[in-house]
Amino acid sequence: MTNRLRTEIQEEEAEKELIVEERPAKQEIPDNFLTQFLSKGFITTDEATRALPFVLYLAFIGMLYIGNRHFAEKNIRDIDKLSKEVKELNWDYKVAKAELAFKSTLTEVASRVDTLGIHEAIQPAQKLVVKEVSNGN
Repeated sequence: MTNRLRTEIQEEEAEKELIVEERPAKQEIPDNFLTQFLSKGFITTDEATRALPFVLYLAFIGMLYIGNRHFAEKNIRDIDKLSKEVKELNWDYKVAKAELAFKSTLTEVASRVDTLGIHEAIQPAQKLVVKEVSNGN
């Protein structure tokens, strides 16, 4: 019985030895435009690595430019909205001023106070004259 178990173990080890995974020595770089441009073109990988800070700087400046444009457009929209509101308030002011001018006319005031029992004077106002008394001084 021990022999049988030993032979089975030896067979399993032999199978493990036969099954060897084949690993590629080096992964191949895909052959596309960018890899050809970097390896065979004008720019080498080292030059691209050296230029990376400048490229990142340009990307940052581009993002700032885009953000500034969004901010400016938002401010323009706010200015337009506020200018419309100012025009509307200006018209409200003019309407209120015209109503006040109309309500302060003599005939309008007279018709409004007539309900209170106050009437417009028919006789003109009289002038009061005070005579000064001299004491001899």
